[in-house]
Amino acid sequence: MKTVVFSLVFMLAGFTTMAQDTSDLVEIGDVMSINVPENGSFAHIHFPRKNLIIKRGGIADMKSVHGNKVVVTDIKTKGNGNTVVALKRKNGRKFFKFLPSVKADLESALAKGELKIADSSQKDEIARR
Repeated sequence: MKTVVFSLVFMLAGFTTMAQDTSDLVEIGDVMSINVPENGSFAHIHFPRKNLIIKRGGIADMKSVHGNKVVVTDIKTKGNGNTVVALKRKNGRKFFKFLPSVKADLESALAKGELKIADSSQKDEIARR
């Protein structure tokens, strides 16, 4: 019985450390790139709906965000363990001509391929500038 209890405790401790690894993966100021998912709609990066983009005078084309370099400006961890990051475009322009920043669920967006972390060589190049 003791071995079962100890093994369960070690498994739970292992899962909690795995959950903390993703938040340590990204820091404020890190550069990431946005990739369009296969189905064309973003599920984990919170862009506004197309009708709101059009009402604000923007162009509702999701292809315009493909390949954009974004900078992490804020990191928050919710009570359920999800990490939410705020992203701004690296070149200072706005998304769809009116939206200065967007929020994204970090773990989900990385897992689905909507966000990609810049290589360490790219981070070093950006730090030199």
